[in-house]
Amino acid sequence: MVTYLQVESLSKSFGDNVLFDNISFGISEGEKVGIIAKNGTGKSTLMNILSGSEGYDFGKITYNNNIRVGYLKQQPVYDGESTILDACLNVENETCKVLRDYERCLMRGDDITELLVKMDSTGAWDYEERFKRLLSQLKIDDLSAKIKTLSGGQVKRIAIASLLLSEPDMILLDEPTNHLDVDMIEWLESYLTRSRATLLMVTHDRYFLDKVCNKIIEIDNNTIYAYQGNYNYYLEKRAERIELQTLAIEKAKNLYRTELDWMRRQPQARATKAKYRIDAFYDLQQKAKMRIYDNNVKLENNSGYIGSKIFEAENVCKSFGDKVILKNFNYIFSRYDKLGIVGNNGVGKSTFVKLLLGIIKPDSGVIDVGETVKFGYYKQDIDPIDESKKVIDVAREIAEVVYFNEKNSLTTSQFLNKFLFSPTDQQKYVYKLSGGEKRRLNLALMLMTKPNFIILDEPTNDLDIMTLGILEDYLAQFKGCAIIISHDRFFMDRCINHLFVFEGNGVIKDFPGNYSEYREWLANHPEAMTNDTVKVQNKDNRKPRDYSNRLTYKEKKELEQLTEEIEQLETELKEIEKIFNGEKEIENGNSFDSLSKRFAIIKDLLEGKELRWLELSEKSE
Repeated sequence: MVTYLQVESLSKSFGDNVLFDNISFGISEGEKVGIIAKNGTGKSTLMNILSGSEGYDFGKITYNNNIRVGYLKQQPVYDGESTILDACLNVENETCKVLRDYERCLMRGDDITELLVKMDSTGAWDYEERFKRLLSQLKIDDLSAKIKTLSGGQVKRIAIASLLLSEPDMILLDEPTNHLDVDMIEWLESYLTRSRATLLMVTHDRYFLDKVCNKIIEIDNNTIYAYQGNYNYYLEKRAERIELQTLAIEKAKNLYRTELDWMRRQPQARATKAKYRIDAFYDLQQKAKMRIYDNNVKLENNSGYIGSKIFEAENVCKSFGDKVILKNFNYIFSRYDKLGIVGNNGVGKSTFVKLLLGIIKPDSGVIDVGETVKFGYYKQDIDPIDESKKVIDVAREIAEVVYFNEKNSLTTSQFLNKFLFSPTDQQKYVYKLSGGEKRRLNLALMLMTKPNFIILDEPTNDLDIMTLGILEDYLAQFKGCAIIISHDRFFMDRCINHLFVFEGNGVIKDFPGNYSEYREWLANHPEAMTNDTVKVQNKDNRKPRDYSNRLTYKEKKELEQLTEEIEQLETELKEIEKIFNGEKEIENGNSFDSLSKRFAIIKDLLEGKELRWLELSEKSE
């Protein structure tokens, strides 16, 4: 098998921040390799180094002399005044130059007689056919449009077109699915799966990794781990590795205690110690102090109480000129609803949540939000953070302690640690964080405010897979409501229970299932692709989802716990009532004021727990 890329003993650091140290790996012809690591460990830096756009400290990078390498940056940059045609055909070869001149003349209506001859002589007609077919598949039509007028998703599609038209033997991709809508992600996924090109990519899209890649490289603790298989295979083998490492560290800790006692003996005895044993002690000390940051970190739910009324939309309309976003929209949001929103770029998904939040006003109609609702909003463009402050100080401005319930809480430092900010990372100044680390910090800060209604607008952009796993687990046990706008199919499948499909021109379909179920339904109902009047309901021709009344094991345990908690709270409530009625004296230094406050808290807790108890009880009948 021909080696396309060989990386040997590569090291890169910024000051005292070591991104990777002495890493080595190789990529062979035909391999499709995904790189996985948490934010801040240098994934994009590594891609820039491999593309030649950034330097490194030590090591050696060797490409096969006979291959052409193409690179898709995470955020492609073009001259705003250049046209789509210029950007797509920026490859400097004779065929591209002739085709570029030919297309420009067509757009201007100039004489093309001379260029027709050149198109024949350079064999550019076949290239033009491929060029037009690719642009059509990527939904790029107006070649005369200037780059500055385009959205981020459109610019990304142009960069993909330019890359694929250059026909590289090896392709480097840095977050290729960012800012693409689901249709484009699935198209690119299919194209790369069929392609014979060798791939090396950084992406957080787990379905994309699973379907495209046949090898996974993980960067963890400045070390490279390679797995010959797709993403699911990687998860299985990584879990085995973590388990073995954990056992080895525990064994090292036990031996370290014995060797430490030996090292602490009187100085005069130290001269007689065997040098090999002293050296071995320091190696053992380093191993015993290793920490494994597994991505299976559990974050308890800390949402505030939410009442039965969430929000009601009645005949809501919103347009921007001729562009209709909502048209006589009616909806009553249910308690504990987890709603996903999908649709092509520009159909009004972000506008919808801004209407709900009151950031923008509807043209007509009413959105009535319940009094107990407390929103937590995670935007595409993250809120600015004071970069002159340390991570821990920024978080402490929100809360010194994060309370989950009456019994459980975490300090700010412990909470940040759950979001993969180690004690050392917490002492970093914000300006030293990577873009992904800043987004992770923003997410942690939002959840610290204890919202009971979370709105996430493209949360997966620039977040690493480890953080997404933490967020998914959090949402799974979240005792509140959520609206999630995302193109990440894996994330949507794990986190939502129904979909709004925005199709443009005010058409919104309400589908009772996750994204994969919607795509399955769509495959069996091709008329829905073109018929805007199709209504997706439980009573359609599709086999309804199995909303079985049987409780899951977890729900049975929750029902049992709720029964006990309700009994305890009711008992405490009766005791306080006896004091208020003069049937019992105040004890333990309590006052009427403190008991009144406690009485109100218990009433609120009982209301929430009883509603949940009723919900589970009805399901078990």
